[in-house]
Amino acid sequence: MSERILTPIIDLVEQSPNVDNREVFNKLWAILAEMDAKIRARFELTLDPCSDRFADYRDISVAEQRSEGSLKTYSGPEVDWYVHSYIGSPESTFTNMHITVSLGPQSLVPNFGFALGTVPDLFMYMDYLPRVDLIANPEYADRYYTEVNEEFLDLQADDRFNPFISRDLYTRIAMTPTAVGYTASSTDDVIEKVKGISMSRLNRWLSWVDEAEATPVKDRAAIAARDERIRRTICERDPANNLGERLFGKENAEAMVATLWGGTRTLPRPDGT
Repeated sequence: MSERILTPIIDLVEQSPNVDNREVFNKLWAILAEMDAKIRARFELTLDPCSDRFADYRDISVAEQRSEGSLKTYSGPEVDWYVHSYIGSPESTFTNMHITVSLGPQSLVPNFGFALGTVPDLFMYMDYLPRVDLIANPEYADRYYTEVNEEFLDLQADDRFNPFISRDLYTRIAMTPTAVGYTASSTDDVIEKVKGISMSRLNRWLSWVDEAEATPVKDRAAIAARDERIRRTICERDPANNLGERLFGKENAEAMVATLWGGTRTLPRPDGT
């Protein structure tokens, strides 16, 4: 029977601070590289200069162990904000890798949230972030979440994966009923299953984008404002931000968070017309 994990990420890291996860990191980062290639092939994207200062985190590391990372942010006609990033100390337990895509307001296709990492066990998060209230829009829930429900139930039944339960209330509010949040041993079979689920979630989402119905122009400003508010709140209230402060200092960590949600962007937001 799998174990339910209620320990905060920072405590998991502190309990095992010297695990060499470089090999595991390389395997997980390769998954994100494959996903990034698919996303950049599908969308017209421009790198926002606001993320240039974070092209290589090694220059701003303040921790005793050599910390590293990279943060790249993009925008385009169909994409409000795309983040491809990683942060951590692969030889000292902790890594965190992100791909998040916030679409423009031209459709109501859910936004894409994804993270892999080591804490020191493998950590995974995946979700489709709804653009409407799911309780008040059952047809939307049926359309986008029914087909992923079996995948969610399969992971719940797989004893190799330990459900990670965030102690932070808002973090749980921000997750849908089919969100993936687990830790697991970093064995080859587990990584292979994680890769399969990762690519399946991305391919499914890209097909939704291709088949999306256009939203009325009059509704698009409200959709864009809602998306940005949710993205900002999730980034600013992330319980793991304290690890960024520890590795890179409070000022740098705050600037990273602002870049993650688009608070320092220089590119215009897609107007959806």
